[in-house]
Amino acid sequence: MKIKFGTVWHFGLAVRDPRKSAKWWRSLFDLEVLGQGPGYVALTNDKTIIGLVTGVPRPKTIGHMSFHMKNMKELRDALGVLKKHHVDVEDPGDEIGPTSPGSSNMALWFHDPDGYRWELSVQSAAKPRPRSSRKR
Repeated sequence: MKIKFGTVWHFGLAVRDPRKSAKWWRSLFDLEVLGQGPGYVALTNDKTIIGLVTGVPRPKTIGHMSFHMKNMKELRDALGVLKKHHVDVEDPGDEIGPTSPGSSNMALWFHDPDGYRWELSVQSAAKPRPRSSRKR
């Protein structure tokens, strides 16, 4: 017998300042405060919970975390929001592209203030086009 994964319910991240991090996340994404206390803030939407806990950020411990978008319009709109807020988006000038060479899944990658890498993606979104080399 093997364990079958379900959807991600929640995950926790060590951040320098949970309240400051929560403010950043809420300024960009449709998230509400689920709970908070000394040293933590929990954010949620109808899909997942992000726990932000006081600690030393270790962004290299995970390569990245990906969130699905419904369609390319939502992905392009998200890119506009990220740029408007001067978020560190990878591949300036060519931000949206295939998730890997030859893939029809399209995505963009960005970094939060604690250095964690995030992806927003649309599955089987478009015919892939050639890309410049992407840092992964």
